[in-house]
Amino acid sequence: MSTTPLPGIGVQYDLTTRERRHMSVIAHRDGTRTVNVYRTDDPDACAQSLRLTEPETASLIDALAPSHHSPNLLSTTDLGLVAERIELSSTSHWNGRVLGDTRMRTETGASIVAVLRRAQAIPSPTPDFRLAGGDILIVIGTREGVETAATILGRQ
Repeated sequence: MSTTPLPGIGVQYDLTTRERRHMSVIAHRDGTRTVNVYRTDDPDACAQSLRLTEPETASLIDALAPSHHSPNLLSTTDLGLVAERIELSSTSHWNGRVLGDTRMRTETGASIVAVLRRAQAIPSPTPDFRLAGGDILIVIGTREGVETAATILGRQ
């Protein structure tokens, strides 16, 4: 996706689908949106344009990302939990040490449920997982537990 500022109008977002279809969305400063679909034989020629009001845009977003429609997805906020990304700095006390040394769950009640390292996701890291500077830890727990976890992980 690419973005183009449109001075005095808003921002245009362009997307080419896997099927090589070009479409764009113009986010107008007044909150409305214009969705454009371009012709397949001429990707610069607009085949269809649809102007949406703010409420129509919200309805479309809800239809495209229906997180509440799947009974298997949990909304952590409904359960009193939060999920946050916490980056481990290269100067962190924990850089090069194993996850179990943090005693995270014992000390905070929060759990590190995944680690993002470069372009790789490591789900459910074990206590012997070795942490590295630049890792992004996905932490789930109460607001207080996650804040305490961030303090512990930020230790130099």
